[in-house]
Amino acid sequence: MAVSYTDFGLPHEAAFVMLIAFAQLFTQAAFGQTIAAVNVIGDSFNITQSGQLSWFSASFSLTVGTFILPSGRWGDAFGTRKLFIIGYALFALFTLLCGFAAFCKSSILFQVFRALQGIGPSMLLPNGLALLGKTYPNGSARKNFVFCIFGACAPCGFCVGASITSLFIKWVWWPWSFWCISAILACSMVASIFVIPRELDEVKRADDINHESKFARQCVEIDLLGTIVGVGALILINVGLNQGAAAGWLATRYPIALFIIGAFMFMVFIYIELHPYTQYPIVPLRQLSANTSFVFACMAFGWSSFGIWVYYYWSFSLNLRNHSPLVTTATQCTSAVIGPMAAIFTGFLLSHFHPRIIICAAMVAFTVANILFATMPVKQSYWFQSFWSIVVAPFGMDMSFPSGTILLSDSMPAHNQGVAASLINTVVNYSIATGLGIAGSVENATNNNGTDVLKGYRAAWYVAVGLAGAGIAFGVVYVAIGPKLERQAAIAGNAPSIKMEVPVIRPLSQDEERPIKESEK
Repeated sequence: MAVSYTDFGLPHEAAFVMLIAFAQLFTQAAFGQTIAAVNVIGDSFNITQSGQLSWFSASFSLTVGTFILPSGRWGDAFGTRKLFIIGYALFALFTLLCGFAAFCKSSILFQVFRALQGIGPSMLLPNGLALLGKTYPNGSARKNFVFCIFGACAPCGFCVGASITSLFIKWVWWPWSFWCISAILACSMVASIFVIPRELDEVKRADDINHESKFARQCVEIDLLGTIVGVGALILINVGLNQGAAAGWLATRYPIALFIIGAFMFMVFIYIELHPYTQYPIVPLRQLSANTSFVFACMAFGWSSFGIWVYYYWSFSLNLRNHSPLVTTATQCTSAVIGPMAAIFTGFLLSHFHPRIIICAAMVAFTVANILFATMPVKQSYWFQSFWSIVVAPFGMDMSFPSGTILLSDSMPAHNQGVAASLINTVVNYSIATGLGIAGSVENATNNNGTDVLKGYRAAWYVAVGLAGAGIAFGVVYVAIGPKLERQAAIAGNAPSIKMEVPVIRPLSQDEERPIKESEK
């Protein structure tokens, strides 16, 4: 039986939306944890090299962005509610273990647990959005509103994580920030069991009769080969980029090898997903239109610039302005105030303008925010460029994420809501990790072997400006040709189906007559 928000009372609906919004909130909080404590954690493991320090944050975003890709499909096959609850459980477990890794002298165990910590959010984000997509009708103002709440939790979540970490650094010990958030996540997991209706796990599928059992259909739907090749490709590409920044592209050759192997595997992955015998690809490339391609391009360039924007602001404030983590958190918390305002403003815009216009405006916000950081003097007052950059950046986040998510959610059927959500979240989180890898390589190449730190930071921010500028270019083209693409898509949708589907062949009974195909008449 389908579940709608009208089946909830107001308190039940508020708890339902809150638990799903917490998935976004604490994903960004976990991202902010190591950024706020980057120097303290580095000192614990005797690490000072910038490329290695950035890996504390990039490894988390890499895992989130990579495993979101199959997690949406797993939710569609096995139940979005089940995967959502499991995501909370894994998130709580590995967050707890990240704290205990502080007792080791080497950073290897911490980095492993830090990467595994991202598996939980990778299940929470797409399946949480899928739960919202199933519960709220397409095009409704209420759906736009709850999606904007979800997006507003990104800047607020980062400030929550940075604040908790900064307080524990000052008064206790940095691992307590991981243990504290782990306890909150465990409570959220328990609450989800009682608040989220079990009916949201069940979706009637017309093709269930094509398989002998439900489990057989689920095994086919997870696209095991595509999952292995796609996840492996994304991991190798991103590890190659980030290790090239940490170890040096020329000093060691393995980052180049990892990148080349990952690129080759990615091409194989595309072939698998486009092959007609892949009935349930984890990325339905044949169903994606040119419209969604522009959305993905804008999101990738914009959010890769955001990862650089936030990481290097903290490095700039801690290392050049000599601010404490608590003071830097206080300056960053401006985004926690602006974020909800930007989300409300985005909800208003979505009711008056097409999402492609809003996404293009978001790219402008990302660009302006990075330009302000890239050109600010070290000794300048916070209330000049720093403040205004932190004011502008949340508009980039809160205008791009809801717009892209709503666009894909409305274009996918109910049983593919997990796939729609996973694609946007994969682009967002994977782009953050990729942007940090690119910026780290540029920083190391321009800081004169660490003697000119400011020059390296500025170079990284100019990379972010270039990435966000590319997002503007794609956005402008999308605004210009978007109506034409939509008309073409509408015509194609009314035309005879040209999807490459594999028919399921079964013997005809004596009472049945084989239908004559149109091409045989």
